[in-house]
Amino acid sequence: MNAVATRREHDLLGDRDVPADAYWGVHTLRATENFAITGTPISAYPHLITALAAVKEAAALANEELGLLDPRKAAAIVAACREIRAGELHDQFVVDVVQGGAGTSTNMNANEVVANRALELLGYEKGQYRYLHPNEDVNLGQSTNDVYPTAVKIATVFAVRGLLKAMSVLQDAFARKAVEFRDVLKMGRTQLQDAVPMTLGQEFSAYAVMLDEDRSRLAEAVELIHEINLGATAIGTGLNAPRGYAEAARRHLCEITGLPLVTAANLVEATQDCGAFVQMSGVLKRIAVKLSKSCNDLRLLSSGPRAGLGEINLPPVQAGSSIMPGKVNPVIPEVVNQVAFEVIGNDVAITMAAEAGQLQLNAFEPIILHSLSESITHLRNACVTLAERCVAGITANTEVLRASVENSIGLVTALNPHIGYTAATDIAKEALATGRGVAELVLEKGLLPQEKLAALLRPEVVAGNGSPVV
Repeated sequence: MNAVATRREHDLLGDRDVPADAYWGVHTLRATENFAITGTPISAYPHLITALAAVKEAAALANEELGLLDPRKAAAIVAACREIRAGELHDQFVVDVVQGGAGTSTNMNANEVVANRALELLGYEKGQYRYLHPNEDVNLGQSTNDVYPTAVKIATVFAVRGLLKAMSVLQDAFARKAVEFRDVLKMGRTQLQDAVPMTLGQEFSAYAVMLDEDRSRLAEAVELIHEINLGATAIGTGLNAPRGYAEAARRHLCEITGLPLVTAANLVEATQDCGAFVQMSGVLKRIAVKLSKSCNDLRLLSSGPRAGLGEINLPPVQAGSSIMPGKVNPVIPEVVNQVAFEVIGNDVAITMAAEAGQLQLNAFEPIILHSLSESITHLRNACVTLAERCVAGITANTEVLRASVENSIGLVTALNPHIGYTAATDIAKEALATGRGVAELVLEKGLLPQEKLAALLRPEVVAGNGSPVV
């Protein structure tokens, strides 16, 4: 068997052999050995890789502008970063996403990949760091402690765009059903007990409005993420970053990403604080909680089909049981429920990680990145899945819904202004005792003529003056 070709690299701990064709180096090698935690490499987070490359590119341009980096080296670094931003070499980002060291392994993985690709572009072999060095050139004027959080924030902004779009898809799906069901009368319920009539359209309209509100809250949370600490270096004092570097790097980073990034007013505070991530996670939890509540409703409203509420039909997407023939389960709402549970758990992890920071740095941003990315990605997928595989195909059991209104004691509340409180109380009492419908008893006792009762039971009348469908 042929031996794998290697090259020898050196670090603080000594010499190690690295695969000759690898763009990563000895620091990355040690990190892969130390952190076999999730089995998920940072290459699984393309927004992060792109953001890291953008930061390295901006830093190189700033350092060249300030006369600190040879133009030839800067050009090679910029070219390498642009290749990475275009999707190349992502498979070379191999360290586990969850790691000790506040993200140093991720930063060094990026430094080494950029350096080795830049060396190739200059006509040298990988590992010939005397010509262009991962730390001295690619990481010039930087620290993991300003590179990593800046990259995480940029990655989060771009990831959230996908979630906002997915939420809009789901909102539109609910809104279309709200219009479709605007004349379908049903009983509203409070505490699972009959309340007063409403339309199924109003019920679905509420789900759409929830999503619209949450999209606004999410957009607000993104604004906090635009504040970065690039130029802070190790603890926020800017040690080893020359005068003018922070502003130059920020300016170039804005041009590269197209984002309105701003440098934090106090870099010492910004380097240790994770409040923006806590805020973002809180909004994601809010979305998850409300989305899960909507799915709980869909499962309950579709329960049956014969021994449950059976008010709506969810589209059947797969067989539901290995033992019960004909059973179809609400699997799409169920999977969205589970995503919500996960997001709520991730919020706890992010909260604990933010709280656990000490003095001038929070060492736990890797788990914050992992948890935020997971929550955003899974919520995005859940919204699209729910919209396309469930909500779009929901139908109403109109006869069941109307019968529930006619047979419900709650209907008497809507008739109360027209037959009087005393008569309404008597009707409710008799309906409960006999099992007969309110409308039937009202007609039998001559309290209202058929025509007026029918007019009062029109959806636009009986549903009151509540919010219209969206």
